Amino acid sequence: MEKNNQINLEDKVMSQIKSGRIKLRSKYLFLAEKLGLGSAFILTFMLAALFFGLSLFYLKATDNLWYLSFGSRGFLAFLESFPFLLVIGWIILLFLAGFIFRKSGVLYDRPFGYLALALVGFIIIIGTIFTFTHLTERMEGAAFGSRSGGMFFKPFFKPGLDERERGIAGRIVEIGQDYISLQTPSRVVKVDLKRLEEGPQNKLSVGMFVVAVGEKKGDSFEALGLHNINNEEEMPMIRRGVHRRFGSFETPPPSFPER
Repeated sequence: MEKNNQINLEDKVMSQIKSGRIKLRSKYLFLAEKLGLGSAFILTFMLAALFFGLSLFYLKATDNLWYLSFGSRGFLAFLESFPFLLVIGWIILLFLAGFIFRKSGVLYDRPFGYLALALVGFIIIIGTIFTFTHLTERMEGAAFGSRSGGMFFKPFFKPGLDERERGIAGRIVEIGQDYISLQTPSRVVKVDLKRLEEGPQNKLSVGMFVVAVGEKKGDSFEALGLHNINNEEEMPMIRRGVHRRFGSFETPPPSFPER
């Protein structure tokens, strides 16, 4: 009985094929499709890892996380300088990689939830490795260099060097009675210290890098809190931006009274 049913089923399938209702596909087409999905997955996976690495690099290399050291006063400056474009790009690529991986049918007998967690874990690990290599720094240099290929990365790095309404970071070039002048990656800004509520930990000096929160007032900045950056390895993207704009800092020669 079962043999007869199997024969009838085969006859029906053959009749559908002969009538053109069912079309057979070459095994080479299946192979090409698998290879195409595999290549797309690898490319998307590596891009997702790269975007995650760039996000970590941005947070580590700019003034973004420093604003959190001011507590609630620096939260708006933190949001203003946050790398939203990089994070959104990473999330989109992450979901796209998961979709392609599921579409490929690899390990179809495994729960997709565990595979998704493994995928996220691998992307985070590889992205973290990217962060601690010179790749991200070279991409930053290409973004602000003269090569046309680096223009693709510039929109992702540029927010780290843009002027802010609630925060500022730069190198001191002048110290006045109630103000300081900062070289930022954009220009020289006068920072008013008259309303300063949270001062620096150490005495300010010319050539020192600082970060401040407050409010932009026209061409100047009114600071409410200010921290000095003693470690020269902190905020390297801000430092490189200032160096590109103004060059290396030279301590002015001492002035002697006239005799």
